[in-house]
Amino acid sequence: MKLVLIGAPAAGKGTQAARLVKHYGIAHISTGDMLREEVAKGTELGNQAKTIMAEGGLVSDELIIAIVQERIKQDDCKNGFILDGFPRTVVQAEKLEEMVALDKVVYIYAPDEVMLERLTARQTCPKCGATYNKLFLPPKKEGICDTCNEALTQRKDDTVEAGKNRIATFHKQSKPLVGFYGDKGILIEVDGTMPIDDITKAIIAGLDA
Repeated sequence: MKLVLIGAPAAGKGTQAARLVKHYGIAHISTGDMLREEVAKGTELGNQAKTIMAEGGLVSDELIIAIVQERIKQDDCKNGFILDGFPRTVVQAEKLEEMVALDKVVYIYAPDEVMLERLTARQTCPKCGATYNKLFLPPKKEGICDTCNEALTQRKDDTVEAGKNRIATFHKQSKPLVGFYGDKGILIEVDGTMPIDDITKAIIAGLDA
């Protein structure tokens, strides 16, 4: 199964991707995580992406397409994958079509104010990458990762100002993907304000239909 997850920042893509990966036994490809790894390693690509990401912008199509093209060739993608964070534009979606035939595209939607509130409450473990949210998915011990006891941090692009920019960027560049994939008859739309378990059930029901 080859899937794409669409949704504005903090719509719940990462949480649902982790659950779908487990349910279907497929690879999770998060372009955001891949870029952050490059930034952490201090690679040429990472240095190019660092400034843009800190301001809530998007890296160039060429960079991201090159990364994805290499990633989907790896062995763990043989049974399928979930792309989370790509494509972000119709141009990228057209490029992806040249690389692979998708089975379904899941669009998780929520009001802007909900996503902004979630964004600024989000915390991440710098060691294992686990994501928490003070509002609805808090760690058992405040500020500490449940898995590895590391102190949680807030991403630089999870501030109110950067969050507003990221949501505005989504509407401008990524929202047209909903129509693009809707016209192809492979789009599933799910309400991201429902409880997490209900969102998962709705996505799986749509995929298995």
